[in-house]
Amino acid sequence: MSRALAIRALVRIETGAYANVVLPPLLRESALSARDRAQVTEWVYGATRRQRTLDHVLRACVDRPIDKLDPPVRAALRLGAYQLLTGISPHAAVGETVSATGVVSPRAKGFVNAVLRKLAAAGPPWPLPTGDDVESIAIRASMPDWIVQRFVDDLGASDAAAMLAAVNEPGVVTLRVNPLRATTAEVEAELLAAGVIVTRGALVEDALLVTGTGDIRALACVRDGRATPQDQASQMVATLVGGASGERVLEVGAAPGGKSSAMAEAMDDHGVLVALDRHAGRTRLIAEGAARLQLRSVQPVVADGMELPFADGSFDRVLLDAPCSGLGVLRRRPEARWRLEARTVEQLAELQPRLLEAAARAVRPGGTLVYSVCTLTNAETVAVDEWAMQALPDFEAVAPPPAPWTPVGRGARLLPSAADTDGMYLLRLQRAHR
Repeated sequence: MSRALAIRALVRIETGAYANVVLPPLLRESALSARDRAQVTEWVYGATRRQRTLDHVLRACVDRPIDKLDPPVRAALRLGAYQLLTGISPHAAVGETVSATGVVSPRAKGFVNAVLRKLAAAGPPWPLPTGDDVESIAIRASMPDWIVQRFVDDLGASDAAAMLAAVNEPGVVTLRVNPLRATTAEVEAELLAAGVIVTRGALVEDALLVTGTGDIRALACVRDGRATPQDQASQMVATLVGGASGERVLEVGAAPGGKSSAMAEAMDDHGVLVALDRHAGRTRLIAEGAARLQLRSVQPVVADGMELPFADGSFDRVLLDAPCSGLGVLRRRPEARWRLEARTVEQLAELQPRLLEAAARAVRPGGTLVYSVCTLTNAETVAVDEWAMQALPDFEAVAPPPAPWTPVGRGARLLPSAADTDGMYLLRLQRAHR
């Protein structure tokens, strides 16, 4: 039963699992059709994203605190509420969710039935705050107050509103075609023949946006390395690093390896692409991805980005894919908004310049240094650039990419609302010739 599976997934996510890790195996082990698997995915991701909004409307219908309920009961109520708020008929949203509750928590069926029937009678529209204060906006957008305040302070009211709307939409599944193994037209034709809906990217022309795929890893072109999942924003960062055939390129913070493999492909798999990460387990993902794509130039290395095991000036190009708050990819990581803490931004903002300083030492005279983060806070973007202007005097900024990127300081940021991509910041620097 699809709703029972969704409840199980929601319970595991709330207790610490990641949606993109816990859900695929549950779906693969089920007997659900491809259509039902897609529906479960939408419910699980949607209910996790909209958790604060759902809890707000449920509180008026529950005679006890939401956080005091048993996890399966809380998950069932959120799932039912999410269906109601997204337009599923009360008969199906209530009745089927109550039946699913009987599978995971039989004694709670009556309670869940009563609460969801009361909620169904209360709307639409359901009672949500209408004010322009941070708390009201955060309830409607289903965000912690601090994230809303940060977006407003750092992006301005208009871009913050667009950002909040964009990260509550499902992330588009995007493929990058491996040009060493196939053409974009060949992969596109294969997908269309298999009944997959395919459109071309607005930011990266050769990117393939796909729907109706089910498990993306089950596609033949992905299994055999002719294509790999990667958002357009990340694809463009790899392109803007600009690796050429025969060069030596380093990516710091490379796991799981999407940008590294993209750069290796652009280099015709000729040269050396060192993909460095401090976590051995995640570095194995880089090796597995490179093997699937049949890339020999990718060399995974386990090391600390602050203590690079290379002589100064060893690389033509260095990409620092710095650890960050990840506020630009909230639509793909639905649980992240509930786990991040405001202090994390400041902690990372102290680390990022130190990593950039270490990465800069690895760049040869005349070489390129790129700083990239999938977040948009000023502390992790323009403040790092301001630091670099003073601390790295032998590096000059390269012109930022054009629209839909927006220039910010010497770098540029890409809002998810601008091109239906992840949010990203990019700063390109060139070291002076000696």
